This record gives sequence, structure tokens and C-alpha cells, in this order.
Amino acid sequence: MKITRSKKNTEIEKDKLYLEHLRHSCSHLMAAAILEFWPQAKRALGPAIEDGFYYDIDFGNAKITEEHFPKIEQKMRELAKDWKGFKKQIVTKSQAVKTFKENEYKVELINEFSKKGQSLTLYKSGDFSDLCRGGHVVHPNQEIAHFKLLSIAGAYWRGNEKNKMLTRIYATCFPTKEKLEKYLFQQDEAKKRDHRKLGKEMGLFTINDQVGQGLTIWLPNGSTIRREIENFMVAEQEKLGYKHVYSPHIGQKSLWEKSGHWALYREKMYSPMDVDGTEYLVKPMTCPMHIQTYQFKSRSYRELPLKIAEIASVYRYEKSGELNGLLRVRAFTQDDAHIFCTPEQAVDEFISVFKLIQKIYMTFGFTDYKVRLGVRSKKEKYLGNDSLWKGAEKKAVEALKKVGSDYFVSEGDAAFYGPKADFLIKDALGREWQCGTVQVDFMLPERFGLKYIDQDGKEKTPVMVHRAPLGSIERFLAILIENYAGNFPTWLTPVQVKILPISEKHLGYARTVLARLKESGIRVELDDRNERLQAKIRDSQMEKVAYMLIVGDKEMENDLVAPRSRTGKNFGTQKLDKFVRNILDEIKNKKSEV
Repeated sequence: MKITRSKKNTEIEKDKLYLEHLRHSCSHLMAAAILEFWPQAKRALGPAIEDGFYYDIDFGNAKITEEHFPKIEQKMRELAKDWKGFKKQIVTKSQAVKTFKENEYKVELINEFSKKGQSLTLYKSGDFSDLCRGGHVVHPNQEIAHFKLLSIAGAYWRGNEKNKMLTRIYATCFPTKEKLEKYLFQQDEAKKRDHRKLGKEMGLFTINDQVGQGLTIWLPNGSTIRREIENFMVAEQEKLGYKHVYSPHIGQKSLWEKSGHWALYREKMYSPMDVDGTEYLVKPMTCPMHIQTYQFKSRSYRELPLKIAEIASVYRYEKSGELNGLLRVRAFTQDDAHIFCTPEQAVDEFISVFKLIQKIYMTFGFTDYKVRLGVRSKKEKYLGNDSLWKGAEKKAVEALKKVGSDYFVSEGDAAFYGPKADFLIKDALGREWQCGTVQVDFMLPERFGLKYIDQDGKEKTPVMVHRAPLGSIERFLAILIENYAGNFPTWLTPVQVKILPISEKHLGYARTVLARLKESGIRVELDDRNERLQAKIRDSQMEKVAYMLIVGDKEMENDLVAPRSRTGKNFGTQKLDKFVRNILDEIKNKKSEV
């Protein structure tokens, strides 16, 4: 099936490609400026990345810090005036080696490219020349104007810990001053919202070397939030007929050989372990386990669609340099499910999942998102044949069109067993995150010999729809922390109410209020410290408690409370029962405001 791209999608791709060329061109300019100050420095790689670009450089014994950034940026502006274009030069291997004979990193790349039969090209602008495959702006002296050096990090050459540690300089570049300033503002705000920083301050989670990098220990406050999210997901899915199961954390290697994961997903899987002479693997995903649930007994078309769901712990290998708080971990939890249905039901089930994801995102306050349809790439290996793939892609496109969703196509982003639609949500800072996914799979049912008896008494093969609305719960919670800046909506806030007695004589009444709120199922604490009221208010705000209830003489004598939100808004005195009704309504309706 031919996937057509809309005019809007084509424009998005053009803008993305231009930005990539602009940033790659700017990486050349940054390297040129650096060589002006450190001529003995050896350049390695300088690619464009999602939010900018970087260049890995071996500075030898020289030490470079962020204090050097202003003079590098100034030199970049001076050099850019003479950069009127990029001149391409095709060279032989011997010419390229001669040009970079003092740079072992470039020589290694030259030998590697030559061995693969790739052509070697140099691109020159001004007096600076670099080994490069191309992709630059036409008028660098006019187009490279709005850039900023951001940070410095260490990076092993080729990402291999056995190689030398190089200096990686991160930077960014945009077509306009306004876009650059907006990005820098977002970056500054993002530092304040960093989920690792807030996670520590709020006592949500910990990741440490004693347990192992990429392995999360959920602390009490974080466990509360996670439990609320999981309970919400289970309740919403049960309304739609999902059946929840539990599956083991390990399974025989042969199971993942049959599914194709061992052949096509091995780089993300951990090494086999020997159990009584049989090789086992920790599970990277639940698909084969849920297939066993389907195969537990014979199935009739009357049982379909069969929706098997699980809040499942899975384990995938990530390189140490790729780990990032909760965003990239080695052990995580998926709100996973597999829908076994007839081919005729596949589109409707896809749409049902789509609507569920929309509802879930709305609940968490995300209304701005887009859909990426991942299809095959000729460069990658996939299960199945063209006929099965065309059928799966047809179902995915039909469903997206039927639901009226705008989407864009991305080659190479399919799962190895079928096309997938990924949801890319925008947070409060306008940052884009990949979260939920829904996938159409004709392959695994074939490989496992899944069958159902149709209304004519004949055996048929079902279709599998894989789906995970949140993706990784760890990753989603990291996004939520940063989106809300830790100020979760009341239904998710670990401590929803903190009672603040003005003095010790009000402690008795404060304990009565505490008991009443606990009885109503509200997460509440009493601050009975001998501190000034303002200190208690400040500390509660730092803890990001949703509401503070101040109690003094007036409140104690009249069964009242004086609610105050973490934003500083005072609601005046009111009857305790009224406050309880209001907060329970807020929790029940999961009101979500950033």
C-alpha cells in the first residue's frame, strides 16, 4: 500500500530538514572558531540533534569551560561574515588521509567509510574544511546568525567506554532571534522543572549506584502518585471490557525466539540466564505472555475482541550514557494491553484505543498532541511479507482517517511486526514528548498459530492490536512532574491537605479535623511543630501540598477551617463539611490545571 503524505506533512518535513542543515552548518562554524583558539584540537563528530547540535573534540591537555563560550561565539560571528557558501570536494581515500593525517578520529572514519564503499567528501567555507557527507544552508553568512553555546559534557569516542573521553560542546541555532529566545527561555524554565531535581525535593523516587543505574526505587510520595495513575488506568480500561492479568518477569528464551524479539530486538534485551539447564530471559515486553493467555483455550468469534491488559514491569538494556532520570531507565512499567480481534474489527478497535488515549490525555491536562504513523523502511529488518504489511498499514491508515486524526508519516518508525501510531504530546513549555502508542499486528498471530472459529465453523487467524496509552509510566510521570512543575492536580498530589494550627492550644481541634479528613479518604497530614504560622505555610508550599487548612480560635469555636491553596489564594473561613465536599468533588472529577 502506498502511503501518501499531505501538503502539511511535506511542509513539516521541509522545515525539519532545513533546521537540520542550519544546525549542521553552525556546527562547522563552531568548530572553525574553536580551532582559532586551540589549533591543536582534534575534531571528531559534529552532528545536528533534536534541539541543536554538538561537536566532540579532543583538546589534549587544554581545559575548556563554559567561561570560554562568549569568546567562541564572538569568533563565530566574525568568521560567519566570510562564509558565503559551502564548496564540495570529492576526494580519494589517500587525499582524505593526507588532509587529516594528524587527526586519528577522522582517519578512522575515512577508513570505515572507504571500507563500506562510501564516497569521501570535504566541505569548505571560509578557510575551514571538514570531512562531511553534506547537508548545509546555501548562504551561511546570512542564515547562521541566531545561535548559542549551551553546555559541556564528556563523551567517549564512538560511545564506547573503552575509548578516549572527548569534550562534547552542545549548542543550538534557530532561523530567527525570536525562536532562539523562546527556546532559551524554555531551557531556563526546564531547569527549574527538572523531574530529577523536583523528584528529590518532593521525595518521589531515588536512583542510585547501590541498586543500579536505570533502576527506580519509588519513595512513599512517588508511590502514591504512581498508584493513583495505575488505578485510574485500570478503572478506565475495565469500563471498556479489558481483562487484567499478571505475567511473570522472566520466560524461556524460546518464547522470544518464536516471537521474533530475539532476532530483531536483541540489542535491547539482557543476556540469557541458566535455570535448570534452560535459558531464560527477563521480559522486554508482554506480547508473548498475553498470547499465552489467548491460547489458554479455544476461541470463538463470539469472544472477540478479547482485550488483555496488564500493568507490567519490563526490562530493556540502555547504555549508561543514555540513562536520564525517569525518562530513560532499564526497568519500567507499561500500561500494556493486546486486543485480539477479527480483521473486520481491527479498525474499530484501533479507533476505540485512539479515543481512550484522547480521554486519558485530556484528564492529565494534555490537549495539544499529534500522531506519527511509523511505517517500514527498506533499511530495516521486519517480520512478515509485503502482503501482511500492506494489510496492516491499510488498517492503520483507514482508522486514522475514520477518526479524523491529523497525522504524519515517518519511515523506519514501525515496530518490527507492524505499523504503529505514536502520540507526541506538548507540555506546558511547548516541548514535545512521545508517549502512547497503538500498533496493528498481523505477524505475531501467524507466528504463534493463533486461531478462532468463525460463524461458519472455520478456523481463522485473528489480528493483534498492541497499545500502551502512557507508554512507560516512569517516563510519563517524569513528563507530568515537569509539566506541572511538581504542582500536581489535587487527585495526584501526595499530600492533598496539610492542617496548620496557629498555636498549641488549637492542636486538639486540628486532630479532630485530621480524623474527619482521613475518614473521607483524603490524604492529609498535621503540622504540629512549634513553629510560626508563616514558617508552616512556607514549608507546605515548598512541599507543594494542594491545600493548607489554617485553624485558630475562630475556627475551633465554630467548626470552621480557613483553606489556602499552594498558590497563595485564600478562600476565607468555611464549614469543615463544605471543604470536605468541595475537595472530594475536585478529586472525583480529576480537575487538572497546570
